[in-house]
Amino acid sequence: MSDWISIIPPILAIIIVLWKKEVILALLLAIASSELLILFSSSEAYSPLAGFGISTVERIISVFQSDGNTRILVFSLLVGALLAFMRQSGGVTATVNVLIDKGLSGSARRSRFLAFFTGVAIFIESNLSVLMAGIISRGLFDKFGMSRARLAYIIDSTSAPICILLLLNGWGAYVLGLLNTYELEESAVSILIQTIPLNFYALITLVIVVYTCWTDKTHGPLKQAELNQQKGTKKLELDVPASKPRYMLVPLITLSVSMVAFMFITGNGNFVEGSGSKSVLYATTLACLVAYIMMVASKRFTHKKMTEIGFQGISELLPLVMIVLLSLALGASLKVLGTGTFISGLVAENLPLFLVPAVLFLAGGLMSFTTGTSWGTFAILIPIGMPLVINLGLPAPLLLAAILGGGVFGDHCSPISDTTAVSAVASGCDLLEHVRTQLPYALFAGGLTILTYIAFGLMFIGA
Repeated sequence: MSDWISIIPPILAIIIVLWKKEVILALLLAIASSELLILFSSSEAYSPLAGFGISTVERIISVFQSDGNTRILVFSLLVGALLAFMRQSGGVTATVNVLIDKGLSGSARRSRFLAFFTGVAIFIESNLSVLMAGIISRGLFDKFGMSRARLAYIIDSTSAPICILLLLNGWGAYVLGLLNTYELEESAVSILIQTIPLNFYALITLVIVVYTCWTDKTHGPLKQAELNQQKGTKKLELDVPASKPRYMLVPLITLSVSMVAFMFITGNGNFVEGSGSKSVLYATTLACLVAYIMMVASKRFTHKKMTEIGFQGISELLPLVMIVLLSLALGASLKVLGTGTFISGLVAENLPLFLVPAVLFLAGGLMSFTTGTSWGTFAILIPIGMPLVINLGLPAPLLLAAILGGGVFGDHCSPISDTTAVSAVASGCDLLEHVRTQLPYALFAGGLTILTYIAFGLMFIGA
């Protein structure tokens, strides 16, 4: 089923989110409606009305058939335990105090840039990038009275753009795998490198983040979130008395160093072929173990107390983990329904050639927004864009950059994106507040990007 009906489920999810402010309900109803449409279009003998409920449950259960999906969910739970260990140990409070005393984060501006540059430095994996930047900066943002929504915006709008620009990571390996199936005039690596200066959405987004960090100016819903924070500041991370910075720094160093090591191990010595989902799960597990050993060895915590702290941290993230689970299930259901195929098919119909880059970017944004996955968008649109390069002689780097930027753009806008949920987890921000406050910035960057691609289409392709 690849027609207008296939876009009903994601639209339904978005309407319910905006109307009821209930993400889990929206995702459940979207999955159910998608499964109902799939059954109506099939030749099953039983009534769709009798079978779609079972089909909905089975679709959610099928998420666990993917090892990668299961690792993401377990990783999300373990993040809660790791955050709780570092918070209750007093390490977060101690680290914040040291950063301020040393002048590294002695002001709100330096704290914002610390979050930004942490995300830039850890470009090897988007989840690790937002996780590290969020953990390091949460206490600092509390200290200086800045909202968690602002932190969520900075780390989310830094991680994916950096990962898609600095391609020595799983993102680059994934895109290279998609490109290698086509006989192009240049090598896939060469084309991918040439997309860096042409990925205008990623570049514009990073410029806006730097502007936000430097000027201390916020706009739209994010400005209101800052005002609300100043009226009633909640210093959640700093409620625990300070101990020693090592209780935060050692687990964090363990997390980052072991992440790189596991990327090499899972890639059989080749970093770019390593598994991001495996590596981030193994690294988080190891970091939890290190934090546990350190806290028990300090004689301040017993095994029983550590278990309580760990499960309390996990429980705090259960709603967000449920959102990640349902978003993965919805993405799988929409793939069967043909939502992405239908949207991408609109791109190739009766377009002036100079508009192709702009429309590919817009289609990528729409697909990523409605399905909640940028990588799924790449998998659908690259097989559409590369034949246009081969058959019509269009510039491959320009079209590929538009596709990659569009996928990230839609991810930044989508309330059903798993990366959006992970960013909310890492920053300790409510998911809907994060989506609502980031959306105007993403739309502004997206609008400028469309205009830029139209201009470049005229210059490099011609009217």
